[in-house]
This record gives sequence, C-alpha cells and structure tokens, in this order.
Amino acid sequence: MELRDTDDAAPFLASDAPIVVKQQGGAWPSGLPEKVCANISTGPSLIPIDIGHDGYMAVIDPDTAFWSLIRKDRLSDTLTDPAFIQHIHDKDSIFAAEMSALRFGIAPSAVYFNPTERCNLNCTYCYLPEKMRRKGRHMTQRRLFEALEILLDFFRRYLPTGLRPQVIFHGSEPMLNRTAVFAAIERFADEIVFGVQTNGTLLDPEAIEFFTSHQISLGLSLDGPLAEITGRTRHTYAGGGIHERVIDVLKTLRGYRNHSVICTVTTENLEYLGEVVELFHDLEVPTCMLNPVRSTLAGGREVRPSDADLAEAYLRALDRSYELFQQSGRKLVVANFANIILAIVAPTARRLMCDISPCGGGRSFFAVDAHGDLFPCSEFIGMPDFRGGNLFAGGLENCFDTDAFRSVTGRTVEVIDPCRRCAIRNFCGAPCPAEVYGLHHDLLQRGAFCQFYWEQLRYAFRLIADGLESAYLWDDWEKATSTVFEMMIP
Repeated sequence: MELRDTDDAAPFLASDAPIVVKQQGGAWPSGLPEKVCANISTGPSLIPIDIGHDGYMAVIDPDTAFWSLIRKDRLSDTLTDPAFIQHIHDKDSIFAAEMSALRFGIAPSAVYFNPTERCNLNCTYCYLPEKMRRKGRHMTQRRLFEALEILLDFFRRYLPTGLRPQVIFHGSEPMLNRTAVFAAIERFADEIVFGVQTNGTLLDPEAIEFFTSHQISLGLSLDGPLAEITGRTRHTYAGGGIHERVIDVLKTLRGYRNHSVICTVTTENLEYLGEVVELFHDLEVPTCMLNPVRSTLAGGREVRPSDADLAEAYLRALDRSYELFQQSGRKLVVANFANIILAIVAPTARRLMCDISPCGGGRSFFAVDAHGDLFPCSEFIGMPDFRGGNLFAGGLENCFDTDAFRSVTGRTVEVIDPCRRCAIRNFCGAPCPAEVYGLHHDLLQRGAFCQFYWEQLRYAFRLIADGLESAYLWDDWEKATSTVFEMMIP
C-alpha cells in the first residue's frame, strides 16, 4: 500500500507487517539528537485508539492528524521506540504547517447561489423556513447576470490564473427560476463551472438535454427505495408523492457520469438504507450521499435518529455498497463517507469541506440568496444573524470580515468542549455550525452527531488496515497524488 496525497500530507498504513508508517517526505536523520518521548514535553502526542479491528490499533496525534496503525501486540514497544518517536518529532512542524494551511489558508473558490427562495416541495425536515419557500422571491435574469459579473470580478482578483470559480445553483428549488438559470449558464459557461442541486421533479427532457449537453453537474434527492418511504418526508404542499417522477429522471440520466443523488437519512428511512443503496446502484448512479438529517429546524429534529441507530444502519449500507461492487465491478461511491477516508489518507484531496474545523463556510465557499444577501453557507440562509452584507451593495469585499462570517470561520474545535480534548477532532470538525446554532443558539457546542462520526472513523480505519479503502473511493482519487514517505519498523 502507498500513501497518496496532493500536498505532502498525512500518514497511511495497511500491511501484515508489524508496523508500517507512511508520512510526508524527508530523509531519515543521519544521527539521532537528544531522546524524545511520546506524550511528554516536546514529544509528539500519540493517543492509542481502539478501531474495533482484530489486529490493529490506531495512534493519532490530535493536533496534526498524524496517524499510524500498529499491531496490538507491538503497541507498547512502538510508542517507546526511540527511532519511531524521534522521526515523528523531527517532522512535527511540517505536519502542523500542512494542517494549518488546510484549516486556515484556503481562499474562496465556490458559491452556493439560490436564484429563488421558493420550492415546489414541502419536505418535513427542510432547514429553510416554510414562509420563504412558499412565498419568497425569484431573482430576475438581469439581476442574476449582474450578480455573476460581480462574483467573476472578485474571483479574477483572488483565484490563480486559469482556475474557474464554481457556482452551484442551490435551493429552495432553482428550477422554479429556470429561464434565468439557463440563460446564466449559457452566458457564463466559459468562465464559470456550474452545478445545479435540484429535487428533480421539474427536470423535463428539454432541461435534461440542456444540462447534459453543457456537462453541468446535477445533484438530485431521493429518500427511499419505494414511493411510500420517500413520501414520508418528501412531498408537495398538498401531500402528493414525487418518488416515481425522480426515478424517471434518474433512469434518463443513466450513463451520465456527472450526476449524484442525496438521500437524507431520518428515522423514516433508516431501516431501508441498504435498499436505497441497491436502488441507486441499479440505476447506475455514480455517486450518492447518505446525509444525516439536519436538525436546524423543528421538522428535522422530529425525524432525527439516535447516533447509535444511525451508525448501525449507515455502516450496514456501506457494507452493502461494497458487496454490490464485488458482485458487479461497478462502484457506487458514498461521497460523504469517501470524504472521511480521504481526510485520513489524503487530507488535501478531500472533496467536501464540512468535516473540518473551521468548516468551509466563509472560507472555501460562501452563499448568495435571491436578494443578493451573503451568508457563510447556504445552511445559514434564513438566519439573519449570519447575513454578512449584500452583493449588490458592495458587501462582497467586506463580508469575510463581518461578525456573521468571522463567527463561523473562527469556530474551531480548540474552543469547543469536549472537542478540544478529542483525539479525532481534526478528522471530524464538529459539524455543522448552522445545525449547532439551530439546536443551541450557540456555535460553540459540539456537532449533532458526535458518536456517529466516531463510528465512521473507526470503520474507515478498519478498511485501511485491511487494504480496502480504494473500493470506497472514486476511481481517480489517486491522480495528482504521490507517495511521499514510507517507514517500516520490523
């Protein structure tokens, strides 16, 4: 096995050898300086973690996210091995610098853009206020063009030459403002990488042809393997079902590699996650997300599963995705879990910025609503306390320095109890700040699914120990990565 990472990053292991440690580059020191001990003075902090594996334990440095998998019968010897500890100590400043760059050195390159406040569905758990979804406004085409020009001017000054910003038309339901969205994509296709997150119910053949011909990334939503299950949480204002309509769209999209599906996991579909995975695999969906329901508003809290129940069902669904891959040779990547694996084996290659502290909101991306108001993330739309200005009032340059944005970008695990004492704090990140605020009216609380994240991480480490992690990742995840260091202690 090899460590792969994009920027000389984190460690990696999987072997039958007693100990294998892979970490970023540098030559083995020619002579050892004064003795350094783990967990003492300036020595590295290495916390043993039970990952539920028969043969291996993990050791993690909570500050730098350095990790290694060590055979259980060699744990004590390894943590007192002078060469092993000294080498980690010698590289500690490099590890810390990389983690700092990942957490604090990223500039915005993407926007979640709500071109309308309205939605044609009334999902029970939606994090946006119902009044907004029922009676909100559309952004006019002229105003949308103006907004994109302002965003382009901003990104031209801050992004490297040749790198196009991303704009994801988000919701509510962007297809309710279809004419303006289509016109914007046609107008700015050469300058912006577009995506659309939609409930799928308004995607007629003309719309599908438009999006696929423009190679637009499409995200849809479906919460069950059967109409009765989906309809428990996703339906129209009159209670009408939408399951079969979305299934028809997914059948039409079969073979189009640039689409994905979100399944929001609630108490209403928890026991059916394996069947959801089977359905998505049968429909040849390339990527899905099994997202625990946001508890931001009361509707989400009413269908929120316990951490233990969520973890049990979620891991069974991951097992099923692996079985289907073994049977068919075709992957269904569960993107939010794949991101957990990447956070371990290749931190800078991760594709989602929720599971890190601070999260990506206000750092790697921000959100614009149908009024042009600016928020750290679309999850905060509808929360006035997190409005950081207005795009049309010259607020883009200054929004990142407002209290609204700084309260999110300054939310780190080091200032949250019990996260500051947690060994996996830089793999989890205590998400999601909008959800935490909705639950507690206080950002400095731990994430809503703390134990669930821990069980995901343990599962990921077990896969790595058994050399199975690539079966859960995108086929191209190793591109632009390299093995940067390997160390084996017999």
